[in-house]
Amino acid sequence: MKIWRLVIKEIGYRKVNFLLSLMAVAASVGLFTVFVTTGEGYRNETRKIQLGMGQNLRIIPLETRMDQFWSAGYSELTMPEEYVYRFAALDGYEYTHLTATLQQAIDLKGRRIILTGILPEVMPPGRNQPPIMFSVERGEVYVGSEVARFFDIQEGQGIDLEGRSFRVTRALSPTGSNDDIKVFGHLEDIQELLGLEDRINEITALECLCLIESGQTELDALALAEAQLAEILPEGKVLLLRGIADVRERQRAAMEGYLGLLTPLVILIGGISIGILTMLNVRERYEEIGILRAIGRGSWSIATLFLGRALLMGVLGAPIGFFLGGLIALHFGPQIFSLTSGALRLNFAWLALLIVLAPAFTAIAAFIPTARAVNWDPLTTLRDS
Repeated sequence: MKIWRLVIKEIGYRKVNFLLSLMAVAASVGLFTVFVTTGEGYRNETRKIQLGMGQNLRIIPLETRMDQFWSAGYSELTMPEEYVYRFAALDGYEYTHLTATLQQAIDLKGRRIILTGILPEVMPPGRNQPPIMFSVERGEVYVGSEVARFFDIQEGQGIDLEGRSFRVTRALSPTGSNDDIKVFGHLEDIQELLGLEDRINEITALECLCLIESGQTELDALALAEAQLAEILPEGKVLLLRGIADVRERQRAAMEGYLGLLTPLVILIGGISIGILTMLNVRERYEEIGILRAIGRGSWSIATLFLGRALLMGVLGAPIGFFLGGLIALHFGPQIFSLTSGALRLNFAWLALLIVLAPAFTAIAAFIPTARAVNWDPLTTLRDS
């Protein structure tokens, strides 16, 4: 307790230097908090943007003719709906947002449209993620922009498909793809309309096999996917859209590399600033240190005075910097990360860690100037003062 009284007296005597040092600690912790909080926002925003790139793995019936598939955009053959649930239960296979569809072209009042039945996204056991694909309730349909234009359909109106009436819940915006001539309904409704109960013609997934090991080629990844699915989906054929996967992984690697580079840089800058201020404090006190040594104060007593001051700076500066940095991140973050602004929040686990790390860091930063101070010859110090 005696040494802490000396530390408090020393701080009271040199308030300006202590406040500057405290501000340096708070600024370093605040900068780190801003960086960590917005960095997590950056990750969330990147993931959200990547979702818009679409699913990169497609499973279609094995005997599909690929010329027909690529020209029509879907397979004319079907496979069991049960496959989607088998896929969901497969262990050791990384994917998200599993969707099953059934598509077939029909004529509607002289116009060619594509009926598309969508099964609400199926997630593997233990996963709970918001869907990226819309789902349609039974008895309702979404119509593509061109279908809505052809037949002058407004939301809330009815539409007759193959002798059955549906309510148009939504008229979709133009996409510039064949989605504009589609009518989307619940999978079971479309299966009944087409007489294809319990059948689908495609399964899609997001990020399946994106994390390919270094050195693997596209053919390696495709062979691995086919090998894993061959036994449980014998009537299925795997298409891996590596273009989407490559872009997603490159963007993710660039993001992680950027954050990994800046994090230690932020910590280093904070440590250097604290160390410089501590060294300046020590140099300003040549005469005091010489007097203390001359009247019999030992090296440990002087070192404890400086290190105790540094520890106190860390203990006080950590929460101040954390909350100031958090306020800045939460104020400006939503303007930067508009898609995921609601998910931006402070991680209080960092506060507990910073309250431990900041004092240790300030003590380490103060160690070198303190070691020099306690080894000065008091006679030389007093003579040069």
